[in-house]
Amino acid sequence: MKTSEFIEHIIQDFGFTPTIDQQVALETFASFLADQRSNVVMILRGSAGTGKTSLAGAMVRSLRRFGQKLMLLAPTGRAAKVFSINSGLPAYTVHRRIYREQAYQGIDGQFNLNDNFYHNMLFVVDEASMVNSVPTGDNVFGSGSLLDDLIKYVYSGHNCRLLLIGDRAQLPPVGEQEAPALSADVLAGYGLKVYECDLNVVLRQSQDSGILYNATYIRHLITYDEATELPRIEFDGFPDIEVMPGNEIIESLASSYSQVGLDDTIVVTRSNKRANVYNQGIRNMVLDRESALSGGDMVMIVRNNYFWTENLQAEAAKLGDPAESENIPAFLANGDRARVQRVRNIREFYGFHFADVWLQFPDYDNFEMQATVIMDSLTTDTPALTHEQSEQLFQQVMADYADLPTKPERLKVLRKDIYFNALQIKFAYAVTCHKAQGGQWRNVYVDQGYMTDEMLTPDYIHWLYTAFTRATEKLYLVNWPKNQVAINRTD
Repeated sequence: MKTSEFIEHIIQDFGFTPTIDQQVALETFASFLADQRSNVVMILRGSAGTGKTSLAGAMVRSLRRFGQKLMLLAPTGRAAKVFSINSGLPAYTVHRRIYREQAYQGIDGQFNLNDNFYHNMLFVVDEASMVNSVPTGDNVFGSGSLLDDLIKYVYSGHNCRLLLIGDRAQLPPVGEQEAPALSADVLAGYGLKVYECDLNVVLRQSQDSGILYNATYIRHLITYDEATELPRIEFDGFPDIEVMPGNEIIESLASSYSQVGLDDTIVVTRSNKRANVYNQGIRNMVLDRESALSGGDMVMIVRNNYFWTENLQAEAAKLGDPAESENIPAFLANGDRARVQRVRNIREFYGFHFADVWLQFPDYDNFEMQATVIMDSLTTDTPALTHEQSEQLFQQVMADYADLPTKPERLKVLRKDIYFNALQIKFAYAVTCHKAQGGQWRNVYVDQGYMTDEMLTPDYIHWLYTAFTRATEKLYLVNWPKNQVAINRTD
């Protein structure tokens, strides 16, 4: 098929007349696919309102109809779910596809890079701004650099290649100044021939959205380094963005939960401490929940856990049920969200509180499982249990096995201990922006906290842009200061 015919098929699926940027992106994409070299990669960058999501969806659907083998990936479960909805095809998390668990070597699981046995596969990674290149310290996954491992995995397959899609105005990975997976220079450093394109033209229909109008303005501050004072947000004439006074937020959240549901409402904050305050307030004053943890609560896994799914895999293997085994995740990832169905047997051991809970994971086809959780992590102001708490739990549980003569023997039984391996969870009604990144919710409440001109940094502007673009229908800015409100709208 000629390149022009192929592009025309994508445009038909797209359903709109492409902008000049979009046309260039399609031509670049066609050239990327036609390149016979084995070391080609493509980057499709685009900000909110430029049609990146719709165009990418049309591209992958068209390729699927033409028989191209595709593997759609995203860094988080929520992002994979959004990618699947937008493309109409299954999508998976990067970690669950490119890593496999190795033999136990300590108190944590260890995942090594998987073998890529695919032929002629195009791997498409959405939300690639979240893919890190600098190890984070939690190096249980391969080298610790997700970008290194992703590239090594993809290009170890026969005639496989990679398409990376993302928005570099969003928050970069923790500890990095930019999104390395969206940088042509970084990818060229791997010896890859890079095709790249940018969608910069904001579609006219996006100008009718206050969310996208203001996100475009904030992105402009990032792109042109014009953030010399706190951004002034335009509210006038936009029904999808408004200031939410603090004394009205309880009633507003209750209305949102009733209208769009718990799973499509989120509060985004700048700190774990602030998120914790919101979570406690929402449970007490909006949801009227008095117990420490209740059925119906939305929670988030805040530390990678391999114990419970590994046990489920073992049980499925004993039953000889490969279909059931395929549906069980390899592990529960930091950031995965779950709905509590039942809570039983709350008890105290080792100075901590535990409960047996039945969980349902909405981002993984409502996968269900039972596990023991440690409830103390629910109310800490830190991302998970503090280092001191984790050390206390470790020492207390190890003391129970003091009758075993050697440390390796004690570590072996520790790996099977349900209390040491209890899931660490937090409530998921309010989260930090890093935890929300990659996901979208119909109604988003953003609380940036106290801000002054002296606190203005590039990180703050990236944070604000990322927080704004989590909302698909309605954005509420909580206690938004008057000095950050635009006086007149200029088109």
